[in-house]
Amino acid sequence: MNSINKLLRSAEYLTSAAEFSQCPEDAGLEVAFAGRSNAGKSSALNTLTEQGKLAKTSKTPGRTQLINFFQMDEQRRLVDLPGYGFAKVPEAVKLRWQRALQAYLEERRSLKGLIVLVDVRHPLKEFDLQMIEWSIDHSLPCHILLTKADKLKRGPAKSRLLDVRRQFESEPELVSAQLFSSLKKQGIEEAYTVLGQWLEVKSPPQAAQ
Repeated sequence: MNSINKLLRSAEYLTSAAEFSQCPEDAGLEVAFAGRSNAGKSSALNTLTEQGKLAKTSKTPGRTQLINFFQMDEQRRLVDLPGYGFAKVPEAVKLRWQRALQAYLEERRSLKGLIVLVDVRHPLKEFDLQMIEWSIDHSLPCHILLTKADKLKRGPAKSRLLDVRRQFESEPELVSAQLFSSLKKQGIEEAYTVLGQWLEVKSPPQAAQ
């Protein structure tokens, strides 16, 4: 088992914040997961941590209504951000989410990278582009997980990946993308590599050949 895999498996729920002021102490390293409602965010978190119920999954879009923090050790956390898009909640609640999310993204010093989850079957939508462009503007690394890759044949899935990479080819240091499937466990090692870099987890030395 590699170091990042072991770290992720140790993740456990820490706290939830409805407002930015309720976030835990701003210290250490955090990676946040963001995506449209029903993009497979909770499933990806559960797959990467090898914990079936770490993040709540639901067929009802907009289930994640709080900023949820999961602690791995004293210095490292994963953050599940509110699903954006078509959640069926009152406008006042949406505005509250938006304010908390904006404050978190703009003011959280421990945030080291943003994972944006996008259903591979659909083009990047306005909210996805806003998140990615925000990352670029703030020089924050962003990694796009094209989820549910098992729903497409290999050719069309690869084509979608190339299209997304081409879209951000002018920002190779800040934006990367990959195919991912929670169901088929596809793309896990690639995602581990990104998370390991952002969370400053050293890989174990390779055995001599």
